[in-house]
Amino acid sequence: MTSSSTPLLDSVSLPQDLRQLKESDLRQLADELRSETISAVSVTGGHLGAGLGVVELTVALHYVFDTPRDRILWDVGHQAYPHKILTGRRDRIRTLRQPGGLSGFTKRSESEYDPFGAAHSSTSISAGLGMAVARDLSGGENNVIAVIGDGAMSAGMAYEAMNNAGHLKSRLVVILNDNDMSIAPPVGAMSAHLARLVSGRTYRNFRNFAKRLLDRFPRFFRDKAKLTEEFTRSFFTGGTLFEELGFYYVGPIDGHNLDHLLPVLQNVRDMQNGPVLIHVVTQKGKGYAPAEASKDKYHGVAKFDVVTGQQAKSTANVPAYTKVFANALIGAAEKDDKIVAVTAAMPSGTGLDLFAKRFPDRCFDVGIAEQHAVTFAAGLATEGFKPFAAIYSTFLQRAYDQVVHDVAIQSLPVRFAIDRAGLVGADGATHAGSFDTTYLACLPNFIVMAPGDEAELTHMVATAVAIDDRPSSFRFPRGEGVGVDMPEAGVPLEIGRGRIMREGTKVALLSFGGRLSECLAAAEELEAHGLSTTVADARFARPLDTALIDRLAREHEVLLTVEEGAIGGFGSHVLNHLALSGALDAGLKVRPLAFPDRFLDHDKPDAMYATAGLDARGIVSTVFATLGRDGDAAVLRA
Repeated sequence: MTSSSTPLLDSVSLPQDLRQLKESDLRQLADELRSETISAVSVTGGHLGAGLGVVELTVALHYVFDTPRDRILWDVGHQAYPHKILTGRRDRIRTLRQPGGLSGFTKRSESEYDPFGAAHSSTSISAGLGMAVARDLSGGENNVIAVIGDGAMSAGMAYEAMNNAGHLKSRLVVILNDNDMSIAPPVGAMSAHLARLVSGRTYRNFRNFAKRLLDRFPRFFRDKAKLTEEFTRSFFTGGTLFEELGFYYVGPIDGHNLDHLLPVLQNVRDMQNGPVLIHVVTQKGKGYAPAEASKDKYHGVAKFDVVTGQQAKSTANVPAYTKVFANALIGAAEKDDKIVAVTAAMPSGTGLDLFAKRFPDRCFDVGIAEQHAVTFAAGLATEGFKPFAAIYSTFLQRAYDQVVHDVAIQSLPVRFAIDRAGLVGADGATHAGSFDTTYLACLPNFIVMAPGDEAELTHMVATAVAIDDRPSSFRFPRGEGVGVDMPEAGVPLEIGRGRIMREGTKVALLSFGGRLSECLAAAEELEAHGLSTTVADARFARPLDTALIDRLAREHEVLLTVEEGAIGGFGSHVLNHLALSGALDAGLKVRPLAFPDRFLDHDKPDAMYATAGLDARGIVSTVFATLGRDGDAAVLRA
């Protein structure tokens, strides 16, 4: 993108520059901003469709409101790429999601224009209400605007927040970015005119006057008049639900028409009391034909050719873990009509889009509602079905109470297929699968598994099908497998039994999950340095294979546990067993390798694992240090 092709955007470094432009220039600025967004994401990859849909809205918001004094919260934060370009980060926009570069989401530490980090959805109204109440308590006058869209209104948290906002009556602006036409009727000149009318001072003054006048009448007449006014406005504009929650509803309006957006935003900016909801209808992927034609494929993209829209493809010749899971589940469901699948707005991300094509009546996408997804699966389990809840590790955190209260305590056989386990690269700390082993393995009677390769994942799907008396989980990483031979069909594993991958006498590496291949590579390096090494695949964090652990402790001088998760997970359970068994008293040197006790910023996955000391080099270095061979460890670290 040359500077000559974006003359207006070149003049805008910060929103105050934008506010110096004439309204008549904003259409061209929006076109330039859209082109710049497409160009940047073609280089970096990332979320494309949602950002393209809010280009005009982004321009209008920063033009009308006094940011950063006025707070804008983007929900979900992947809509905010155009916002980043307009708020002093254009010169770094091609570092988006790259090592050391800009985050793919809003991030407080990155800019004063990002007042709240939002990488998980449906948080903006709650956070915005907190900011609005803090403003009121402090005697401030700034605006707080929560832009919620791209499916985020399907989560119950948004409605909990709206209910509270309607009760508190603090001044808060919520913009519902409806980008899939799931709520709005077709919009046009009439609806835009009505939106402008009902958000204007004249209408609101008349409405308030009428309310004061009606206070002089008996309650029966007041109630009838209120119902009549609500019906009349709702007949033309919709929004009855939001009105009942205590919001003043405006819309729907065309989110790509600046002539419609600007006067409504200006009217709402000048309102003095209470929460307002503006219903804006946008098109996901607007202005880029490939994204308009395929909203799912262009929601999140790899690097792509701007002219053709062709995305870069992996050159790996091994299957991705997600596809292995999907195919294994489809194969099992062919033989068992009680198997059903549940996901929370991530059918393609979890592979359940493939399952849904084969079994459309047995696959349920509940929207961005992980809490509901888990309890819904629990209900299915009570009636003899075999639900697989396929949810990203980072998103399952949102439903932990339901996992404990509705599933674990009742010992219901819900099967949790936990995708995106471990470090996920460009999505960073907010999407890393760091904690599921820790928060599931502490639950009584819960079976917690992790495959060391893609073949083991197939067997763990079969194992989960066979478990019918308690909950179970299996976690697997993002990306391709390691290239092992695949079985024709999965075979249930013996519960709580690991496997020996290679035998040695001096060092034992006990792997749980996707670091098994790195442990095998580390063993080769250790053998080259005269250290005979055993590698074992634990398979289960709960129940532990205590016989295997006891043998490794008894026959080796050093035992390392290796896992791609936080402190408190698999290694902690192994240490607890060894302490209680007395093995530690015999002088065994034990070192648990897990994620460092901090959140890791986005980077290439290999670099992130190296930073965590969980690659082959880090494992070997830890063994040397444990044995007092500090010179060898220092050479490896250099």
